[in-house]
Amino acid sequence: QPLVSSSKWLQLHGLKRNKLTLSQILSQIGFQHRKDYVTTLGKLVASRYADGLFPQYERAQDGSVYNLTAKKELILHFVDCLMGAIELYKQRMEWLTSESRQIFGVIQERCIVIVLDFGTVAPAEFDLCRDALSMVLVEQVTQIAKFNLIWAAQDLVKWQQKSTPVSEHTVTSAVMWLWKLDHMTAASHTNSAEALLEGMSDEAVSS
Repeated sequence: QPLVSSSKWLQLHGLKRNKLTLSQILSQIGFQHRKDYVTTLGKLVASRYADGLFPQYERAQDGSVYNLTAKKELILHFVDCLMGAIELYKQRMEWLTSESRQIFGVIQERCIVIVLDFGTVAPAEFDLCRDALSMVLVEQVTQIAKFNLIWAAQDLVKWQQKSTPVSEHTVTSAVMWLWKLDHMTAASHTNSAEALLEGMSDEAVSS
């Protein structure tokens, strides 16, 4: 799936876009039972002619009442549409909470620098971190424009001097570089800050 934020995804696939919010559905399967103020009469007038003619639905949110006029076929059509929307939402949630997105979220920037600060992790945890980073490189970084890696070790170590265009070759190279790093003691907080500043100094970086 494309790397889009949930807000943008909802603009394309949300209930409102597909006219499936409660208000939108009610307006398509009936009409509102109104009590309006008539200026010429100087009083509230209710549309009571519909009383008893149609099934009615009252919205809990605002207490508005709708007279339902749709045939069964149209109701079932909206049921099918809503079931499809539920399935689509489930798929989106499963995608958001799987693989690299579970750790890193969805990368939306076109150019990024990933700063690596492994702290005092044990060798096994060090490998788990590298597994996760390899996963995000292959799954998400392959879909953006440029990237770089900076390791906040005792001395800053860069994969490349500046952010590099994404290609199959550069992603493979970055993964290989990652797995050649030696497990070292934790970097100081100063080194971590320096690595962040170094990453942000790259003019091409989006965030």
